[in-house]
Formats: sequence, C-alpha cells, structure tokens
Amino acid sequence: MFLAEKLKFLTVFPGFSVERSMDKVRELMEKILAEKPEISAEAIMARLEQERRKTGGYISDDILLQAIAAELGVKISKQNIRIPRMKIKDLIPGLSNVTITGRVIATYPSKAQSKWGSKKLSFFIADRTGIIKVILRNNRVNLNIKTGQIVRVRCGYVREDRWGKLELHVGERGSIEVDPEDIEAKEYPTVVEFSTSIGEITKAHRDKRIHLRGRIRDIYQPSTFEKRSGGKGKVLRFILEDETGRIQTVVWNEKVDELEALLASGATIQLVNAKVKSALNGSFEIHVDSKTYVEVLEPQKQITKIAQLAEGMEGITIEGKVTVAPTLREVKTSKGEIVKLTTFEIEDETGRVTVSAWRENAEKAALLKAGDTVVIKNAYVKKGLKNNLEISTKNSSTICIRQ
Repeated sequence: MFLAEKLKFLTVFPGFSVERSMDKVRELMEKILAEKPEISAEAIMARLEQERRKTGGYISDDILLQAIAAELGVKISKQNIRIPRMKIKDLIPGLSNVTITGRVIATYPSKAQSKWGSKKLSFFIADRTGIIKVILRNNRVNLNIKTGQIVRVRCGYVREDRWGKLELHVGERGSIEVDPEDIEAKEYPTVVEFSTSIGEITKAHRDKRIHLRGRIRDIYQPSTFEKRSGGKGKVLRFILEDETGRIQTVVWNEKVDELEALLASGATIQLVNAKVKSALNGSFEIHVDSKTYVEVLEPQKQITKIAQLAEGMEGITIEGKVTVAPTLREVKTSKGEIVKLTTFEIEDETGRVTVSAWRENAEKAALLKAGDTVVIKNAYVKKGLKNNLEISTKNSSTICIRQ
C-alpha cells in the first residue's frame, strides 16, 4: 500500500479521534509509515487502540503514537515531542502507561526482598495537586535519586497498597528521567513548601497526616510498655523544633528499632506522613508510626567566601554573581580527549574569581548570564593562568542559579 493510500485509512478507522490533534497525528503517522513501510497503517492503528484502552483515554493519540514510534525505532525530533502533563490527583487504581512528573520530597534506601529475590527502591514525588509513592525494582534501584530533584516517570502503572493508598510502580517497560530539560522546576513545590511549619499546626490538623521538617532539640531514652492486645510495645520521644516553634514527637514500636541509632540531638530530619494527635496537656504532638517516612538530612555545607580560597581546597560550595558572560569552547586534554569548557567570573562581597566548568557542567554554565547568582557545589581550587586561583568543576560538581 502506498503512503497516500495508507493515510486515507486514518479518516475511516473506527474510533479514531479526527478532531483531536489531527495534524500532529497525521505527521507522526507519515513519519512511521515512511520509515517502516513494512508495517501497515491498520497494524499501527490497532496498536494505538490497544494503548488507548490501557490508558483509559487519559493520554492523547499523538502522545501514544510517540511512544509507539519509539518502540519501533523511529526517532521523533525533540522539538516535536509534547509531554503530557498528567497530575497526581488524576491517578486512579489500575491505570497503566502513566507518564507523570514531580519533585522528589523523600527517598527510602533500597532494600532486598527475599520473597521475590529482588531489590526495591521507593521515593515520594509531589506536584501541586498531591503526593504519591514511586516504587522501582531490580536494575533501577541503583539510580541516584535525591530529595529535591525533579523526576519524570514514564510508562508506570498505579496500584493500591494494603491501606488503600496509591502507589506508582515502574516495571520493565517503564523508565525514570531525572531533571528533564523541558521542565520548569518552579512549577513544582519545593520540599520546604510542601512541609507544614510547627507553628501552623492547629485543631484542623488533628488526626490528619502532615509532612514537616525540623531539628531535634532533646531526645529521650526509649522505653517499653504492655500493649492492650498483649505483648510489649516500644516508644521513643523527642522534641522537634523549627523557626516557628517546638513540638513533642513520639515514635512507636518497630519505628523505634529503625530510628534509634539514626536520631541524635541537633540532627535535622524530615517527616513524611506523620500524624497529628492531641497531647495530654491539651497541646499537640506528632506521632511517627509504620506509615511514616523519616529522613535524616545532611547538614548544609557552609558557603566558602572567595577571599577564603586556597590552592588544593576540595569539595567546596561557593556562591557569587556572574560578572563576565560565559565563554564556551572545546579543548584537548592531556589524554588527547576533546571536551567542552566554559569559563566565567563570579564575585561576592570579598572578591572575584574565575570559574572553569567542564564537560556537562560546561553546557549548563554556558546558559548563565551576567547578573545571575550561582551556587557551585563540590568544586575544587587550583592555580590557573598567571598563577591566579580559580574554581574548577569535576563530574560530581553541580551548578545552579539561585532564584
């Protein structure tokens, strides 16, 4: 069947949405049929109908055709790809082929599951409509997912856990994309935004679950008690504080065993899905149980001032305003490798310094503009041209603009 004859089939195929993204669908079909002439339009449309049923009509035909094209090895120009913006509130049990984006607000360490002989990694993501737990298995547990990152989950499926809460699972067909370039991070709530301040807790929060973060002020020795149902229980108490107030926090049973060695006075922690309860004195307290996730946060690295820089310093964090627009070029290393290098200058209240950003960081740095305030993490200091000190990045360094 010639291409023109194949395309006529689009207008008569039962159930085809002519009015919905017709131009885009036609363009995608032309691309697939031109590169895969051995595949009939009927076969593609049958596959499209199958994907429609799987996704329950939540994803438009052009998006589904993009996924089908990818499976067939047909490359679609990035500028033509439209990512569906499904929200967490739209998810329902049984939904498959889900593509959704959110900010990581908490991560669980990976753990082995002897029952299935597999490993599991899970984390929570949030958008401005809700929060959901994402579960990865086996080869994907080694992904370096961190709190605060934006992730896009592709081809996930939704299940209910034993408490009726929704979970998003990523199977063999699914994938995870970290910090997608086409996503504006400001569209997603920060970890701090998503948390409730201690001073904001009111009667309206009683018996509800919230997310909060703070510093442990006082921590007490765990104790045991007799459960009404028989057997012994365990309880651990500490005082959590933030800039708005303090609140007593109570950890119950198996969570005591999990957290006892991790919690310490002065540590900053994040609580996800903790429960607000009434205390005996009429105030409120926070309860941490099996449904609560607790993360001990790394202390924020101190920012080094430019005047404090010295040759050989490693792993520093520095902040400054870009004073000279970046210059991107390719250079040859001592090993003969051609790599990208971007150089620019930053200043703070103590001085000015040149920054050399290499490889992937070079591409990010090239987008900076004079006047931007940047934070550079995990960089090192060396002598550059004319024996002047300069900041240099490595593969694990990060460069970000402070909003």
